[in-house]
Amino acid sequence: MSPSRTPDPQALAKAVLAGDRRALARAVTLVESTRSDHRKAALALLEALRGRGGESLRIGLSGTPGVGKSTFIEAFGLHLVEQGLKVAVLAVDPSSARTGGSILGDKTRMERLSRAPQAFIRPSPSLGALGGVARRTREAAAIVEAAGFDVVLIETVGVGQSETMVADLTDIFVLLMAPAGGDELQGVKRGIMEAADLILVNKADGDLAAAAERTRADYAAALRLMRPRPGDPEGWPKVMCVSALTGHGIAEAWAAISELADARRASGAFAARRAEQAQRWFEDELHRGLLERLTGDPRLGQAIAALEADLAAGRIAPSVAAERVIESLFGEGEGAARRP
Repeated sequence: MSPSRTPDPQALAKAVLAGDRRALARAVTLVESTRSDHRKAALALLEALRGRGGESLRIGLSGTPGVGKSTFIEAFGLHLVEQGLKVAVLAVDPSSARTGGSILGDKTRMERLSRAPQAFIRPSPSLGALGGVARRTREAAAIVEAAGFDVVLIETVGVGQSETMVADLTDIFVLLMAPAGGDELQGVKRGIMEAADLILVNKADGDLAAAAERTRADYAAALRLMRPRPGDPEGWPKVMCVSALTGHGIAEAWAAISELADARRASGAFAARRAEQAQRWFEDELHRGLLERLTGDPRLGQAIAALEADLAAGRIAPSVAAERVIESLFGEGEGAARRP
């Protein structure tokens, strides 16, 4: 997409629906852009694609550093391609806090999958967004779904308490772990354990096979202490061993994911989850949009600047300063008298 020209949303939508891969890449670039004219075009594009591709399966995947996420995604993606499925990978790379740049190396780490005509890999910078996903990951997922991809794999930045956000925009959440001892299990946050639908212990091969099985048993015991999810089949969440290197357990993991997805579709839980996610998406966009509009308001900027010196000197509490800015903006209370 040319940086100086705003694309025609209707023409771009038509090309995406026709399976044009270059148009698909341009469409994702458009929704990720921070330019105001691009944002308007992106919203028109999303509206033109609304309602398309709703049968796809979104799978979120997170894991500890060094667990082999990219290797697993490539092996898993290739297995899906062999089944005749179209696979999109939305991989979120951590951004530099200093420059905002990111390595975006997933295409090089998934070289075989990136060459498959039925696969589409899109790395995106997190740009400081919390939750392990980029701000526009939801919109990118909607676009690749409209393009006809059967499975959308969303890889998060890492694993931690905030990475549970990926569970709020996917249908199945998979947590990838490495063979480890009890100390590693103690370090896993309860929040992400509760959010996981399937825990896969990777690297279950060679000398690590026995350790992987012990780790699987440890996680299975930990999951039994947690409350089962209403409506899910008996025995879920599950813990399984896999090896991205040898392919062991990959087919079984896909069969398990398909089983859970089919059960949720049959019970209505799948559609209900998508509806809840749409509501949460609306609320998130509303909050972010309001905050951006407010911070861009010159009156608000003046009010904030007037209070910064007092904040730095400790002459006013942050909560009191925030309340004064709000009063200044909406003309309420004593703050209205200080309205810039």
